[in-house]
Amino acid sequence: MQRKGRTVKTATIPSLRVDPRLRKAAERVLTEGETLSGFVEQSIRESVERRQAQSEFIARGLVAREEVLRTGKTIPAAEVLAKIEQKILVARAKALRRREL
Repeated sequence: MQRKGRTVKTATIPSLRVDPRLRKAAERVLTEGETLSGFVEQSIRESVERRQAQSEFIARGLVAREEVLRTGKTIPAAEVLAKIEQKILVARAKALRRREL
Protein backbone atom coordinates (compact mmCIF):
# COMPACT_ATOMS: atom_id res chain seq x y z
CA MET A 1 0.00 0.00 0.00
CA GLN A 2 1.48 3.38 -1.00
CA ARG A 3 0.66 6.80 0.36
CA LYS A 4 2.46 9.96 -0.87
CA GLY A 5 5.54 8.12 -2.07
CA ARG A 6 6.01 5.95 0.98
CA THR A 7 4.88 2.46 1.85
CA VAL A 8 2.24 2.18 4.55
CA LYS A 9 2.51 -0.86 6.76
CA THR A 10 -0.61 -2.94 7.17
CA ALA A 11 -2.06 -3.95 10.51
CA THR A 12 -4.00 -7.00 11.57
CA ILE A 13 -7.44 -7.38 13.09
CA PRO A 14 -7.52 -9.66 16.13
CA SER A 15 -8.58 -13.21 15.37
CA LEU A 16 -12.20 -13.87 16.12
CA ARG A 17 -13.87 -16.97 17.48
CA VAL A 18 -17.37 -17.51 16.10
CA ASP A 19 -20.03 -20.16 16.18
CA PRO A 20 -19.30 -22.69 13.41
CA ARG A 21 -22.78 -22.02 11.97
CA LEU A 22 -21.90 -18.35 11.50
CA ARG A 23 -18.69 -19.26 9.70
CA LYS A 24 -20.56 -21.66 7.40
CA ALA A 25 -23.22 -19.03 6.70
CA ALA A 26 -20.50 -16.49 5.83
CA GLU A 27 -18.77 -18.98 3.53
CA ARG A 28 -22.07 -19.71 1.74
CA VAL A 29 -22.56 -16.05 0.80
CA LEU A 30 -19.07 -15.49 -0.60
CA THR A 31 -19.01 -14.47 -4.24
CA GLU A 32 -16.82 -16.24 -6.77
CA GLY A 33 -13.16 -15.56 -6.00
CA GLU A 34 -13.93 -13.84 -2.69
CA THR A 35 -12.11 -15.00 0.42
CA LEU A 36 -13.46 -15.12 3.93
CA SER A 37 -10.73 -12.65 4.94
CA GLY A 38 -11.80 -10.27 2.16
CA PHE A 39 -15.42 -10.60 3.22
CA VAL A 40 -14.55 -9.82 6.84
CA GLU A 41 -12.43 -6.82 5.82
CA GLN A 42 -15.21 -5.44 3.61
CA SER A 43 -17.75 -5.97 6.40
CA ILE A 44 -15.55 -4.04 8.83
CA ARG A 45 -15.06 -1.20 6.30
CA GLU A 46 -18.82 -0.92 5.73
CA SER A 47 -19.54 -0.94 9.47
CA VAL A 48 -16.93 1.76 10.11
CA GLU A 49 -18.32 3.91 7.27
CA ARG A 50 -21.89 3.45 8.53
CA ARG A 51 -20.95 4.39 12.09
CA GLN A 52 -19.00 7.43 10.88
CA ALA A 53 -22.01 8.53 8.81
CA GLN A 54 -24.29 8.04 11.83
CA SER A 55 -22.00 10.12 14.04
CA GLU A 56 -21.82 12.89 11.44
CA PHE A 57 -25.62 12.82 11.03
CA ILE A 58 -26.13 13.16 14.77
CA ALA A 59 -23.59 15.98 14.97
CA ARG A 60 -25.38 17.87 12.15
CA GLY A 61 -28.69 17.32 13.92
CA LEU A 62 -27.35 18.70 17.19
CA VAL A 63 -25.96 21.77 15.40
CA ALA A 64 -29.33 22.29 13.69
CA ARG A 65 -31.13 21.91 17.03
CA GLU A 66 -28.89 24.53 18.62
CA GLU A 67 -29.54 26.87 15.69
CA VAL A 68 -33.31 26.47 16.13
CA LEU A 69 -33.04 27.08 19.85
CA ARG A 70 -30.88 30.15 19.22
CA THR A 71 -32.97 31.70 16.42
CA GLY A 72 -36.40 30.19 16.90
CA LYS A 73 -36.57 29.74 13.12
CA THR A 74 -37.90 26.43 11.82
CA ILE A 75 -38.97 25.00 8.49
CA PRO A 76 -42.41 23.35 8.30
CA ALA A 77 -42.28 19.58 7.79
CA ALA A 78 -44.51 19.85 4.70
CA GLU A 79 -41.95 22.13 3.06
CA VAL A 80 -39.08 19.77 3.86
CA LEU A 81 -41.02 16.77 2.55
CA ALA A 82 -41.90 18.64 -0.65
CA LYS A 83 -38.21 19.39 -1.27
CA ILE A 84 -37.29 15.75 -0.65
CA GLU A 85 -40.03 14.58 -3.02
CA GLN A 86 -38.72 16.95 -5.70
CA LYS A 87 -35.20 15.58 -5.30
CA ILE A 88 -36.53 12.02 -5.62
CA LEU A 89 -38.40 12.91 -8.81
CA VAL A 90 -35.28 14.50 -10.32
CA ALA A 91 -33.14 11.47 -9.38
CA ARG A 92 -35.69 9.06 -10.87
CA ALA A 93 -35.85 11.08 -14.09
CA LYS A 94 -32.03 11.03 -14.38
CA ALA A 95 -31.94 7.28 -13.75
CA LEU A 96 -34.62 6.71 -16.38
CA ARG A 97 -32.69 8.79 -18.95
CA ARG A 98 -29.52 6.78 -18.23
CA ARG A 99 -31.37 3.50 -18.79
CA GLU A 100 -32.74 4.77 -22.09
CA LEU A 101 -29.23 5.52 -23.42
